[in-house]
Amino acid sequence: MAQISHTVHVALGERAYDILIGPDLLDHAGAILGEKFPGCRYGIVTDTEVARAQLPRLLASLDKAGLAHQTITVPAGESTKSWEHVQIVVEGLLAAKLERNDLVIALGGGVVGDLAGFAASITRRGMDFVQMPTSLLAQVDSSVGGKTGINSPHGKNLVGAFHQPKLVLADLSALDTLSPRQFAAGYAEVVKYGLIDDPEFFEWLEANHAEIFAGGPARGEAIARCCAHKARVVIEDERETGVRALLNLGHTFGHALEKDTGYSDRLLHGEGVSIGMVLAHTFSNRLGLAPGQDAGRVAAHLRKSGLPTTLADIPGSLGSTETLMAAIAQDKKVSRGALTFILTRGIGQAFIEKNVDPAKVSAFLEEMRKA
Repeated sequence: MAQISHTVHVALGERAYDILIGPDLLDHAGAILGEKFPGCRYGIVTDTEVARAQLPRLLASLDKAGLAHQTITVPAGESTKSWEHVQIVVEGLLAAKLERNDLVIALGGGVVGDLAGFAASITRRGMDFVQMPTSLLAQVDSSVGGKTGINSPHGKNLVGAFHQPKLVLADLSALDTLSPRQFAAGYAEVVKYGLIDDPEFFEWLEANHAEIFAGGPARGEAIARCCAHKARVVIEDERETGVRALLNLGHTFGHALEKDTGYSDRLLHGEGVSIGMVLAHTFSNRLGLAPGQDAGRVAAHLRKSGLPTTLADIPGSLGSTETLMAAIAQDKKVSRGALTFILTRGIGQAFIEKNVDPAKVSAFLEEMRKA
């Protein structure tokens, strides 16, 4: 019997779904899927690392429930979010003769979730899919809300679709296999929710982050609170025409840094977000919007959690300020060529600022490069 610690409902009418959070859910996935989606066959998309750590548990569960399945395995890493691997996944689903009313399972972190979700959205003009996130970042952020997609040489997540999952199974036990670096990278996205509009949550994280990292009850509570926060935003603004953009706090700077480092292990996504959130708070201070002590407090908490917080923390050399600005100019929030940033008036006071002066951003980045 599956132990569900928390259930978060994403109320999107006909596209509504539940996020189930608890230990050992992969071991009970077959029973859960068989009850919710009778008669379906499954195309499992995963990566090489997750296939070793988690896939056997899922396969045993599906077999026990008598559910037919086919696995498509792709390389691990951000570079897998590409046209080449979308084609591999789509052709794999078609070769398995999966029908439109069958289901795709995204078993992995954010890369697999984005890739599998996008492939599902275009295969047979749209197949349903289930998210089974195995990283902290995916459990609190990328598996929820229906954003799917791949990267382009022009920038991160510039190709994709809004395609909501039918179910999210967040297995807390899967997080025990993550490296400290991977877990910390996911924790950056946890912190983000407090910094957007929930200063009490940020204070709670400051008090409980050790238990979250150790795997105590605070871990499940933190994940549930993040999912509930994101669900509220997605319900209000499913296609990111307004307030959902706030969820990109730190991402404009972070995505530019990821592109500059070649979407490689030099800088994990959550690490880019960590640096980006510090930069967003510091830039807001430079513009006279936010107190400097808040930027310092954010940086201190992220550093205490094992995350990079400055450009100097990135291994190797960065490209020029002009190169970073070119990447920022390709950000999805750019409108009619004008830069849009998520800025802040302090911890828990993020807001959307349009028409940000590129010259001020460039001067700020040059300052940070020399710091």
